[in-house]
Amino acid sequence: MAKYFNVNGLCRPEKHYMVDLNSRLEQIKRMVDNGDYFTINRGRQYGKTTTLNALAEYLGKEYEVVSLDFQTMDALSFDGVQNFVTAFAEELLDSVETFPEGIEAQFLEFAEGTARINSLNALFRVVKSWCGKMDRGVVLIIDEVDTATNNQVFLDFLAQLRAYYLKRPKMATFQSVILAGVYDIRNIRRKIRPDEEHKTNSPWNIAADFNVAMNFSVSDISGMLKEYEKDYHTGMDIEEIAELLYEYTSGYPVLVSRLCKLMDEYITGTEEFPNREKTWTKEGVLEAVRILLQEKNALFDSLFEKLSLYPEMKERIRAILFKGDPVPYNVDDPVTDLLHMFGFVKAEDGRLQIANRIFETRLYNYFLMPPEVGREELYNYAEQDKNQFIRNGKLDMKLLLEKFVLYFDDIYGDQEQKFIEDDGRRYFMLFLRPVINGTGNYYVETQTRNRERTDLIIDYRGEQYIIELKIYRGNAWHERGEQQLIEYLDHYHLKRGYMLSFSFNKKKQIGVKEITLGDKVLVEAVV
Repeated sequence: MAKYFNVNGLCRPEKHYMVDLNSRLEQIKRMVDNGDYFTINRGRQYGKTTTLNALAEYLGKEYEVVSLDFQTMDALSFDGVQNFVTAFAEELLDSVETFPEGIEAQFLEFAEGTARINSLNALFRVVKSWCGKMDRGVVLIIDEVDTATNNQVFLDFLAQLRAYYLKRPKMATFQSVILAGVYDIRNIRRKIRPDEEHKTNSPWNIAADFNVAMNFSVSDISGMLKEYEKDYHTGMDIEEIAELLYEYTSGYPVLVSRLCKLMDEYITGTEEFPNREKTWTKEGVLEAVRILLQEKNALFDSLFEKLSLYPEMKERIRAILFKGDPVPYNVDDPVTDLLHMFGFVKAEDGRLQIANRIFETRLYNYFLMPPEVGREELYNYAEQDKNQFIRNGKLDMKLLLEKFVLYFDDIYGDQEQKFIEDDGRRYFMLFLRPVINGTGNYYVETQTRNRERTDLIIDYRGEQYIIELKIYRGNAWHERGEQQLIEYLDHYHLKRGYMLSFSFNKKKQIGVKEITLGDKVLVEAVV
């Protein structure tokens, strides 16, 4: 059977196109060799289960590896100590092929509920005997620990792991314990017990830092594409395609794989992309991005569900997207902690940034759509006129700017300066949204997002448009903006660029003009 790109569950190298995990496994093994206990907490569909499965095989040459999944234990399993001990013993018996003499019978008593003392203390005494009789270390891996995190018995289980960890010089216990999930177990008391007594001092404070990168690098993606190219000989520029995939996803595993899957299985064979040679191009990647941005899937559903559950996160995301003020990365801020844990953001140059372009565009779309903006006149005008802006399948950006200037001045021209500074650029994106919806997408260049300037990149049917949105601060500032825009046009190999300036000069002349600077044409709008 031919390999394919997998986005559902466990990936296996013999069945799926996937990145080479060996360097990651080597790094994790060094932690295991050191006897570290640690947590792998990443956002949904970040490749945790695939990594753990590969790790179990990798470690199996030197260690006795016990791989459990708390998803297989039902809610009743965490309802009290006895139920948990029984369920945990059952999982061990299912997962371990051979125990030292006498150990299996003791675990079987726990599983059957016939043990004389059915407690966590008693269970861990058997664990101690088991590890003590082994001629190699026992590594415990538990996936989906989030299943258990609202239960006191899980805290007690962590406390037992911690107690035995601290006594390792004098008694046998697990060589290493690896817990995987979305939530950071070191902060788990804040999630389970909101009362003051239990806000801190997690029993998992023994955990070592896990700094192994799990996102895909450009090199990782290139390696995966090389495997694909061996099978199909598309003639693609592997490095170019890998860099494009990384630019849009920042290496978020499921997003990379989904874009590849869309290109291979959904786009190839269409009228515009009749074969793989046409698909595995920049235009094919942009088409895959367009489709992905319109999809309803489990990852996006999970992200938006979190915004509904945590309104403080929603407000912080809004500030990052629309306000010019930098949002510092503060590890002690609970909202930052949540955003980072759920995969919304990353830290870059000491500031919070949206994790990747795909997330950013979906979040912009989330904030720039009814019912939240259903009564916005600009949105309604754009919806009404949107067919005017598409000519011969291309976006007429100059006309779009002309209409925006006209409508914006008519509706908001008498607003105070602070309104324009805080919301002017948001309103342009609001106007743009219904015009390109379903056919194009847009994103903001991260390094230019500030109170003075934002560079917006629009992808529409394989073509890119660069618009600099800026606050007008005088001629010198304006000329510097023109030069910055020209540099961006050079980077994207474009000859035509656009500038939208929000000016507070009472003598300003609103409108749109076209100027030529060197070999570049700049369409400049003032409102």
